[in-house]
Amino acid sequence: MAVAIPASLVWLRNEPGGPEWLERLPALVEECAERWSLRLGAPCPDAHVSFVAPASTPDGSTAILKINIPHEESEHEADALRHWDGRGAVRLVADDRSRNALLVERCRPGWQLWAVADEEEGNRHAAAVLRRLWRPAPDEHSFRPLSDAAACWAEQLPLRWRQTGRPYERSLLEEAVDFLREAGPDQRDPVVLHQDFHGGNVLRADREPWLAIDPKPLVGEREFDTASLLRDRRWELRREPQPEGRLRRRLDHLHAELGLDRARMRGWAVAHALAWDPDDTMIACARWLAAA
Repeated sequence: MAVAIPASLVWLRNEPGGPEWLERLPALVEECAERWSLRLGAPCPDAHVSFVAPASTPDGSTAILKINIPHEESEHEADALRHWDGRGAVRLVADDRSRNALLVERCRPGWQLWAVADEEEGNRHAAAVLRRLWRPAPDEHSFRPLSDAAACWAEQLPLRWRQTGRPYERSLLEEAVDFLREAGPDQRDPVVLHQDFHGGNVLRADREPWLAIDPKPLVGEREFDTASLLRDRRWELRREPQPEGRLRRRLDHLHAELGLDRARMRGWAVAHALAWDPDDTMIACARWLAAA
């Protein structure tokens, strides 16, 4: 079976460990196909950080083969899917830790929540999925605590800010770091968090109306898990004449839907936007959210 590297993954050649993983990728795909007796379709062209392809299994059912580049954030993706066991998220069919590979349920029709044009309707669907996902971690687990991640971000943010030429105002940096140091150690009613929960990672399905994919799990308070959703649809926000007002309405709506602490939702959204190697649009979202 000849496996070509999808064009959407070529950018990884310039990332640490990327060239080695891309060189190994065709063999990884072949090994997974052989191990699970899969017949693979063409790779998904919009998968930018992992190899993703539809697959048929020996019993005639369909699935998705996903192979991740080794990274701390995706290390426990399979553990999160196993923990949720199909409740609000795609089911895990099988996984191979040595290859960073997962075989997961395929969603049909599979279009993203972004296809729901009405933002408030989309966020109601998103909130319903989050309520299904949020369950306490088992007594023994390998998920990273949000408190540890927050402490790391609080240390890294000032260093990165200086190294990248102070790309945003010091007051925004200080707000984010102060919040991380205050809220990080004080986790309320912790659950297994998705961390990257936005409209692109919620798919229309038939088993449940909507299912989450691609978690980067942590264990911590629910307010944190709204961070990616609060800064969602960024291509629209860039064209919005008053993005602060739109984000304020979004924050108010999700606060009302989920019954969470609004100030902590906002604080996590600002800090997380700056912590995730932000581009100009992410920085702009942090500014808009800080004013929301």
